[in-house]
Amino acid sequence: MTIETEAVLDRRSLRRKVGFWRGLALLAGVVAFGATAYTYYDGFSEPRQIARVTIDGMITEDRAQLRMLKRIAASKNVDALLLSINSTGGTTSGGEALFEAIREVAKTKPVVAQFGTVAASAAYITGLAADHIVARGNTITGSVGVIFQWPEVTGLLDKFGVKMNEIKSGNLKAVPSMFEPVSPEGRKVTEDLVADSQKWFLGLVTARRGVATKAIPGLEQGRIFSGREALAHKLIDEIGGEDEAVRWLETKRAVKSKLKLIDWRPRTESQIGLFRWLGQAAAGAIGLGQSTTSLISTVDHARARLALDGLVSVWQPAEK
Repeated sequence: MTIETEAVLDRRSLRRKVGFWRGLALLAGVVAFGATAYTYYDGFSEPRQIARVTIDGMITEDRAQLRMLKRIAASKNVDALLLSINSTGGTTSGGEALFEAIREVAKTKPVVAQFGTVAASAAYITGLAADHIVARGNTITGSVGVIFQWPEVTGLLDKFGVKMNEIKSGNLKAVPSMFEPVSPEGRKVTEDLVADSQKWFLGLVTARRGVATKAIPGLEQGRIFSGREALAHKLIDEIGGEDEAVRWLETKRAVKSKLKLIDWRPRTESQIGLFRWLGQAAAGAIGLGQSTTSLISTVDHARARLALDGLVSVWQPAEK
């Protein structure tokens, strides 16, 4: 075998190897793209659907969740939105952000909320964004109110001989603080803050439910209601579950019957980290360059870290 023949065979073998690895890398890229699309656009393969979004646990201002609601609002495949709510509440601003995002969806699509075991406080704020609210007879709902809590550890620090020193620009800076008793001025500022948010919450109930909040016993004091009590006070519209919620969409909003309920949810980075790695490796292997790798990276964002700080609209039985 001549040297020229060997060189030709070597080049052919090299091309086959390169072709194999490029094909494998391209396949990995397709898998990564599919995983990313599924992660951030659940239901994209369904031609017509009712999007179902579950609101549970502690409500905070979750940017991934808010982006998802924007995509639902823009999707031509989604005919309606069903909110499945089971939460004791969360931050007041988190409930406000969800309310506003859902009302944006409601500009183009009917929205119905179905309350589960509990839908109280910030979760009730979320439900108020719906055009129709369905709850179980024994659902715990209401708890219309705002709370601001902080510990005071001055007695504990004194016991251990620890003293906090501070220099601040004004007597209302960092008030209230766990390291000093709250002053009358500081308490007044905090009370005004809570009262302002409570006024907003009550105004939301009046605007969305068409009720006089003062006429409902205990509502302005933050009491909870069963689903049956809430219905009697017009805080919800119907007793039932998901079937009743879908039936309302079909009969009152002319949503096509027998549409699939497709769950939409933002995903965490850990769930698709492998796909992201494969996609980045694929881009480099087939010579697509850093720009494509960066594009794959930016499509996938980790969910915002949960933080419960500031004004809270949450219901939880007190412990003694």
